[in-house]
Order: sequence, then structure tokens, then C-alpha cells
Amino acid sequence: MSEHHHTTVAGVAVDTRHWIGGERVASTETFTDISPIDGSTLGKISRGTAMEAAAAVAAAKAAFPGWAATPRAERARILHAIADGVEKRLEELAVVETHDNGALLRSHRRGVMPRVAHNFRFFADRLLTLDHEDFTTRGHTNRVTWDPAGPCVLITPWNAPLMLATWKVAPALAAGNTVILKPAEWSPLTASLLADIAAGAGLPAGVLNVVQGLGPEIGDALTAHPDVRRISFTGSVPTARHIAASAAANLTPLSLELGGKSPLLVFADADLDLAVDLAVEQYDNAGQVCLAATRILVEESIAAEFTRRFTDKAARLRQGDPRDEATDIGPNIHPRQLEKIDGFVRRALADGARAVVGGHRGEGQYYAPTLLTDVRQDSEIVQEEVFGPVLTLQTFTDEDEAVRLANDTRFGLAATVATGDPARAERITARLVAGTVWVNCFFVRDLRAPFGGSRHSGVGREGDTWSFDFYCDLKNTVTAPKGWQDHG
Repeated sequence: MSEHHHTTVAGVAVDTRHWIGGERVASTETFTDISPIDGSTLGKISRGTAMEAAAAVAAAKAAFPGWAATPRAERARILHAIADGVEKRLEELAVVETHDNGALLRSHRRGVMPRVAHNFRFFADRLLTLDHEDFTTRGHTNRVTWDPAGPCVLITPWNAPLMLATWKVAPALAAGNTVILKPAEWSPLTASLLADIAAGAGLPAGVLNVVQGLGPEIGDALTAHPDVRRISFTGSVPTARHIAASAAANLTPLSLELGGKSPLLVFADADLDLAVDLAVEQYDNAGQVCLAATRILVEESIAAEFTRRFTDKAARLRQGDPRDEATDIGPNIHPRQLEKIDGFVRRALADGARAVVGGHRGEGQYYAPTLLTDVRQDSEIVQEEVFGPVLTLQTFTDEDEAVRLANDTRFGLAATVATGDPARAERITARLVAGTVWVNCFFVRDLRAPFGGSRHSGVGREGDTWSFDFYCDLKNTVTAPKGWQDHG
């Protein structure tokens, strides 16, 4: 690599060009990738246009027949080899991603990057067991198969860049599709490293392509391309609307994992210390988690004690450099995101909300963990996703009010319930509008479970067979019991 086309992050060399058709491709223009830790420049990244988008789709289209025809066992072997490569470079991936998106290094080492490898292993293994039992109709045999769909455009977010990218890349490749991955421009570096790892694992040229750039300049060209057969996007509702409109002309199937405004319902019979722990955990990744239960709903009789314990625990959180093992909360991703968070809080305070905890910016890219009370149900701060370390607290008097408040947004991604009564838990979870509900726990995830949201939180589900259903064209072949000619 020439120095012009790579950057070094904490001693790790990262190529800043696209990966198209098994080759590195540079653009004439670049964009600057900055670290949220200190605002330093991490690199000048190739800034793709419609030209690079067309080249990537053409490479994926050319590689598709060969990869689709590759036996399942061989596809699975290569996916496991990619997982091996991730594990060999786990420390490098963790360090680079911490510099790129500001999430805790200890989390990347212990949880996020191991999950990246697991994504590939899970779908490799699941591919080998993917089957539907044959069945008969009036003596005719029905056989269901999952046929690869074609080139897939995968557009991924910045809050957990590599983990969320591979959550899409792994099943798309396992299904026999080729991929054009477009990472978020605020955190593109580990996607480039993934391209190197995949090539080293023996993935044929053109099967995985990585293109970088801004949404209006390259994203639109990808989502509107007539040769693209699937689009999967994780991100905001406004961007999803734009992508859906772009894909509509070609009737390209979409999978959308969007925002949330999830509730945490705390009942008086709950283990209060556990409930407080669950609430404070919502500050994870500086609040930049789509699943975060940012609306804390507490039964009125325990609200004062809950607030006191929450305030005490939140005060012990350490905010600072995410590379420090002792840090609990790192920086927010970008100056624009920080300004957005601060704007939400300033408007809420002007609207009568009270900051029990935080309510202000810190130095640099940091926003103080915040808890707002005295908020109206119809207020912006309750209804709109902030995507920062900002929680609200409201009270309820009975189950009906708790459920009404919990369901009263346009979102439906997740919900968390804290209660000591199993019967109550069953009643409440049955009434909540959410793709995932946790009871007396949070963020327990398994790829065997469906993941996705209701309402404006998304379209479709990811995980297990649901991913294969999306990334494949399902076919039913019906064969008559008679009619074969004797060719003996």
C-alpha cells in the first residue's frame, strides 16, 4: 500500500480505498474520518460516487453465479475461515473500532469482536441444517428450497460498525449471495479490514465488495440500481424512507432495522436494585444503542426511592477515554451528533423538564449522562429518538397506564419489564408492542431468535431462518407421482 492510500491507527495499517472485485480501488475525492475520542484525523477515506457503485454492483453480479453454485459445505468452510481471521486479528479490530467510533475498548475486546466471529460461525452452521421437510398434496411431492437471490446492498450504522455489518454480511454470503457493503462514513475503518480478512480466507473476488462514501453520493446509486436484488439497512427512519423510495422503482425487497424509543417498566414488586441497574445500563455506548430503554416508567409508589438510588448509581459512572479499562461511558460519535443530543435536552428543559442527572455537555465529544423528569407524554423528548445518554422518567399508577404509556410512541423495537410477579410479567409482555421484550434482564441476545421492530422501528426480522428467508428466493417444487418416461 502506498502511504497515500492507507492510514495507521494505533499501529494498525488500514487501507482507505474501496474493495471492488477483489482489488483496491481509489476515488479521486476523499472524506475525513475523525476520532470521537479527541477529534484527531484518522484518515482520508476514498469518497465513492455512482461510478464506484456501478463497478461494485457489476463485480457482485459477475461473481454471483459462481458463488451461488458453490456447495453449501464449501461456503460454510469459507465463512468459518473468515471467523478464524477475525479471531486472529481481534485485538487490531477492537483497537481500530474504538478509535473510530469511541465505544469502550474493553467491550470491543470481550463482547463485540467475539460476536463478529460468532455471526459468521452461526450462519455457516445454520446453512448446513437449513431444510424443510418434504410434504405431499394428493400424492404430489412438495420440496421447499432457498435459492440465492443475487447481489445484496448492505448499509450499516456507526454505533456498532463491524458487528452490525457482519450480522448482515454473514447470512447474505451463507445464502449464496454476493454483497456490496456500504459502511457508515463516520466509522468506515473496520469494514476495510474485513475485506482483507475475507480475501485471506479464500472468499472469491467480487463476492464481498466494500464501498465508502456519503449517502447522497453513493448510497442512492446503490439502492436504485436495477441489478440489486436485496437491500438491508440499519439506521434512522428518515433515511429508511429515502431508501425505500429509491428501491421502489425496481421493487427491490427491503429489510429495515430502524430506531427505537423503548420503555423500561418498573413495578413496585420489582427487585429495586436490579431495576436501577437495568436503568443505568441504558447509558451503554454513550446511549448510542437502538434498543436502549430510554423511557423509564416507574410505579408511582416507588418513584422517589427509585430516583434516589438511580442518582446515586449514575453518579459513580466514569466518563472518559474509552481506551481506559476503568471508563464506563465514552464519547459520542461526531460533533453533529453531539449537537443533536444537546438540542434535544435544551428544548426539553425549555419545555419544563427537570434534569435530575446531567443535562449538559462535557468537554470535547462527551455528553453528561442525563435523566429528565417532569416530561409530558406528547413532548419531543419522550416521542423522538435522541441516540445519546439521555433518559426520561415518568410514573404510572397501574398496569393499564403503564402499558398505555409504553406503547404510546410511533416505535416498537424493544421493551424491558422489571417485576417480581411472573403472572404480571406474562400479562404485560403480551400487551407490549415490541420486537423484543426482556423481563428482569437486558440485552440478552441469541441469533436463533428473530430480531427487528414493529411500527416505525423496522420492516422484517433478522436472525436464524428469518435471515435466510430474506436473502433467498423461496421456491416450492411440486412433482407428480407418475408420468416419468422409461429411459432404460
